[in-house]
Amino acid sequence: MIRARIVLSAIVAAVTWMVLTSGAPALAAGPEDSVQNFHETLISAMKDARTLGESGRYARIEPVIHRLFDLPLMTRLAIGASWATLSPAQQQTATAAFGTYITATYADRFDSYSGQRLEVIGQHPSGSGITVKTRIVKSNGEPVSVDYAMRQNDGTWQICDVYLDGAISQLATQRSEFGAILRRDGFDGLIAALQRKAKLLAGNLASAS
Repeated sequence: MIRARIVLSAIVAAVTWMVLTSGAPALAAGPEDSVQNFHETLISAMKDARTLGESGRYARIEPVIHRLFDLPLMTRLAIGASWATLSPAQQQTATAAFGTYITATYADRFDSYSGQRLEVIGQHPSGSGITVKTRIVKSNGEPVSVDYAMRQNDGTWQICDVYLDGAISQLATQRSEFGAILRRDGFDGLIAALQRKAKLLAGNLASAS
């Protein structure tokens, strides 16, 4: 009887340990982890570029963009002051079109692999978030600095801006471009322009927006 109780206690303890360890939430990934995850996806798409084709690269990159990029914030900042004049439905449409455009841009640019490396160098506090410093090392050894502005949303560190050469803000460039389109062609013109850009970048992928 005593032995049976000992065995039962051991089983209960083992099961409890398994439940606790397997069910315990993993430590929240840091900002460098999010960037590394994004880089791994890009390298994977580049290495499989010929097999995947344009649409295959888009399909591989898209879910990672939606998970690791703060697309609602980036869209709002890229559109600027006009964002407040948009209806919720228009804001949602703009965010979806912007996400498609960003994904198509990466699918188009990272279209082959010849030994390039994407390296995370480090991070430092910046405003209300973190800046992760990285570099793209081309096949000839030439490095290109790329910095990611990061903010935390629901426990996930997300990219909210990208700086080329540590100075050229992707959002600032897009805000200037989008503002000109909005003033000239209005909201519908901006959405049409984003869809055209995505189509030019990635063939028939504009329909994904």
